[in-house]
Parts: sequence; C-alpha cells; structure tokens
Amino acid sequence: MLLSTQDHPYSLVYETDGIAYVSGATTIDYETHLPITGEKEALTAALDEVERRLKSVGLELAHVTKVTYFLTDMKLRAIANEQFEERFASPRPARTVVGVAAIPYGGIAVIDAIAHRS
Repeated sequence: MLLSTQDHPYSLVYETDGIAYVSGATTIDYETHLPITGEKEALTAALDEVERRLKSVGLELAHVTKVTYFLTDMKLRAIANEQFEERFASPRPARTVVGVAAIPYGGIAVIDAIAHRS
C-alpha cells in the first residue's frame, strides 16, 4: 500500500512484502509547516506522525523493527531515549541516532522507521 502527498515527490509510507518503510517525520506542525516549540513536545509530535503513517497501512508502533533519529543537537538524545523507552515495548526495535546540521522547515529532529507486518 502506498500513501503520498502532493507536497512531496515520495511516499510518506510504503509497504511491500509485509514491510512498511516510513519516511522521516519531522518536528513540525504538518498543517502550518512551522516548527513545534519545546524539545520534548517536538519529538513527541514527530513520533506521533510516524505512528499516524503506520496506522494508515494498518500497523502500529508495536510492528516497528528499526527506528532512526536524526537530531540537530545531540543533547536531544536524552529526550529521544526517554521517548523510546516510553513508547516502544520490550523487546524494543533496533535504533540509530545520527547528528545532522539541519532539518527542513526549521525542525530539530526527524524520525523514520521500518515496520514488519507479522
């Protein structure tokens, strides 16, 4: 199943052979494209968007096998760790954290994911 928007030349989530690839969800308000204020609130909004995209193909965070956080400031890693522990049940998915120079629309982070329909 494929979900895309007119704003971007790619799919927000693409599923093939039971594996869903979720494009990076950033820390913005998707209606206004303005950054969300507050670091924890911003990371929550990005993961909520990942979850929304998964739901569009009938999946949940429990189906996620791999997550990548792209952070503009590595101090955000502590918030990401807290979020990860709160939102993902054990055994938690594999995860990578990458420091980046900038995020589109002035966001502070992007989260992408891979999920498996089991």
